[in-house]
Amino acid sequence: MKAYEVMYIVKPVEEETFEALVTKFDTLIAANGGTVEKTDRWGKKRLAYEIKDFVEGIYVLVTFNAEPKAVKELDRVMKITDDILRHMIIRKGE
Repeated sequence: MKAYEVMYIVKPVEEETFEALVTKFDTLIAANGGTVEKTDRWGKKRLAYEIKDFVEGIYVLVTFNAEPKAVKELDRVMKITDDILRHMIIRKGE
């Protein structure tokens, strides 16, 4: 397994919806054979530029270990989730 980080920005939503999204992605990583090391909730921040008519977003950084197959699935699900404004997955150590 390789080490990865994913940073994603969630629309400004209610606390319950936000926690459900964070849990959904952590569970998705675990369900595909990965292990989540740390989930940092950075909170609501002002965006550098407007994205989909939003000027603020809730930032989350997740550090995890997984196989490339699990990373592809995480990327696919994040792309089709409406509450995610942006996301970026990087492999650590390169």
